[in-house]
Amino acid sequence: MWWVVIGAAFGIAEIFTTFLVFGMFAVGALAAALAAALGANVVVQAVAFAAVSTALLAFLRPIARRHLHSSPETRTGVDALVGQEALVVERVDAYGGRVKIGGEIWSARALHPEQILDPGTAADVIEIKGATAVVFGRDP
Repeated sequence: MWWVVIGAAFGIAEIFTTFLVFGMFAVGALAAALAAALGANVVVQAVAFAAVSTALLAFLRPIARRHLHSSPETRTGVDALVGQEALVVERVDAYGGRVKIGGEIWSARALHPEQILDPGTAADVIEIKGATAVVFGRDP
């Protein structure tokens, strides 16, 4: 039971810090609690605590720190236009047309050859090919 209390204390300490150390100790304490529940003596429990904590600190902590300190990828340029809403300003079909994306007029073509988008229709930008936006009309 003491290992569970120790694990909970380490878990609570991890919540209030960003060191990613106390959480590893908490898991180690839970491993020791499991060993105790299986009837192991105090020495085996301590070895389980030390082994699991050390392994997590050595292998899992560096991976977790990398993920915490990496920033999400920011899309820029034409990549940022993919997924945006476009407004059809000239009829768009499989061969061409014009849309307004973020205040700029772009040449466009429909994603599907049979789709025809009339002016005033909202569409989603699926991709940018060169200077042409490939769009898919929204259902009204």
